Amino acid sequence: MQTSPPPYAIAGKQTIAQTPELRVTLMDFAPGQEIPWHRHNTVDDTSFCLKGAVEISTTDPDETHAIAPGEFKRIPAGTPHRVRCLGPEPCRVLLVQGVGAYDFLPA
Repeated sequence: MQTSPPPYAIAGKQTIAQTPELRVTLMDFAPGQEIPWHRHNTVDDTSFCLKGAVEISTTDPDETHAIAPGEFKRIPAGTPHRVRCLGPEPCRVLLVQGVGAYDFLPA
């Protein structure tokens, strides 16, 4: 499990629940902030938009998804992806990661 700080900065990040196999995190983004391109070896990311406009981009396949409050997007393990706030308002995302050991690998 990763113990060092992530290689990015966003407006807020709060762990809601965490086990060796599952993480649930509430994240706040200011307009233009992002979690840069990365992937995970074993965990899927499922991002639920709670507020604002969120963009999730992937490679392999090359896709961009804008999600609004009440919508979600699942990114399978191994898929390089980026998450960013489209603005002009801040956004809030509930991120569920699992099942498996967490890692963050820049892509």
